[in-house]
Amino acid sequence: MIDHFELGDTVRMKKPHACGTDTWTITRVGADVKIRCLGCGRVVMLDRLDFLKSAKQIITKETNE
Repeated sequence: MIDHFELGDTVRMKKPHACGTDTWTITRVGADVKIRCLGCGRVVMLDRLDFLKSAKQIITKETNE
């Protein structure tokens, strides 16, 4: 489970998407988290608790410099 994430981060989820990839990018953060599949482009919205339970690790962090 991850503890801190930001807009633009790329995350690996525990279960793969139907297209076969398990990497997603975060496009919205709030009470709900919107993520976009990097394989097929599908957009999914999860509430924050469900996202935290199903996220495995952060692959790349978005840098705001």
